[in-house]
Order: sequence, then structure tokens, then C-alpha cells
Amino acid sequence: MKVAIHQPQYLPWLGYFDKMAQVDCFVVLDNVQFKKNEWQNRNRIKAASGWQWLTVPVLHRFPQRISEVRVNHRAAWPRKHLQALLSSYSGTPFFEVHRPFFEEVYAREWARLADLNLATLRYLAEALGIRPKLLLASSLPARQGRTERLVAICRALGADTYLSGAGARGYLDLGCFEEAGIGVAFQAFQCPSYPQRFGPFVPDLSVVDLLFNCGEGSLDVLRHGRIIGEDPGDRRPSG
Repeated sequence: MKVAIHQPQYLPWLGYFDKMAQVDCFVVLDNVQFKKNEWQNRNRIKAASGWQWLTVPVLHRFPQRISEVRVNHRAAWPRKHLQALLSSYSGTPFFEVHRPFFEEVYAREWARLADLNLATLRYLAEALGIRPKLLLASSLPARQGRTERLVAICRALGADTYLSGAGARGYLDLGCFEEAGIGVAFQAFQCPSYPQRFGPFVPDLSVVDLLFNCGEGSLDVLRHGRIIGEDPGDRRPSG
């Protein structure tokens, strides 16, 4: 069994779903510390003026876990996010197929960020045709230590292979996996080009950009992003 483990992100980018498509079980790492100004509560879409952030405002206290972070409803973010999607994608071939889901999502009052992220993650995976088993890390045995935590999850699931993101090369203790009899593979993914609105292609956006433009062909596009040899790393802008 091949397993991947990743924090729940808001409307994740293509590489997130490429990782999910390659495994038997995808574990949502909801019981680690929330990181402000990363991808857990925001992502990017393409607008007429260029790429723009969609950010879910949150209420959190350091060092809260992701599962504990609450959504800040004092800001009118659901209306803004839905309007941004309408403005950017109402002219794309497949937006109307998915519009009811996003209207429903933004009509609900989400208490916790993790619940919002998990609901959209499940829908997007299904829409892309990706169907691994999805589990929450908080429902599995926990260990202290970055690598030890991952190994414990893999062992609890009976995994023989762990699929890691490329950025983990610098900190994973591969010896811990070896001692547990678990192989480690590193994802190699580079955002492929596909049809977009509004001028030149912009890579590494939220997967909704791909889904609204390519519909049922989106999974084939994702597969074209897998590369052989040295991985390119995560080259998305950080701010």
C-alpha cells in the first residue's frame, strides 16, 4: 500500500492532487501546527488582471493545531470568494457544472477551517476522478517528531511505501522509514500547461483553474505534469 500525508489546504494546487492520484490512501494531516500565510487558508486563481489570492480569514492562537483553527466570519469572505470565481471563470467551459457546489459551500457558515478544506478537498478529488481512501491523521496513532509521526501513520495503515513531497528531502530521516520496512518515494511534478482565459499561461494555481477550463480531461493534464529525473521543487510564490 502506498500512502501520502499532507496538511489540508484550501482549494489546493495541481501537485497536491497529483500526489493524491498516485496513492492508495491519502492522510489529511489535521493535527499539526497551523502555519500562517501559507497554503492552509489561501490559494490563487487567475483573474483578468492576473493571478489573485483567495484567502479565508481565520482566528487562531499560536501554536494551535490546524483542526482547532476557526474561520473568522466578521469578514465577508464567502461572498468575495464566490464573486471572484464568477468573475474569473463564468466564461470557462466547465464552470457551470461545478457552480452549484461552490454556491452551497459559500452559503454555509463554517466553524473550522479544517472542515471547509476537507469538504472542498473531497469534492475536487471526486470531480477529478481521484478516489483514494481519505483519512484524518487525528484518527490515527500519533508520535512526536516530524519523521516519527509520518512513520507511525504509515505503520498503522500497513503501508509499504510513503510518497513524499519533494520539499521534504531536506528533513526526512530516511533511516526511520528503513527501520520500519517502509520505502520512500519522492514526488516529481511540474505544472503542465493547459487552456486558460486571460492571456499568457500562469502555472501553479488552484486546481479549480484546471477543473473549470478542462473538465473531465483534467486528470490527464495532471498526469502530464509527472516528470522523470530530478524534481523541480515547489516553485510557487510565497507571497
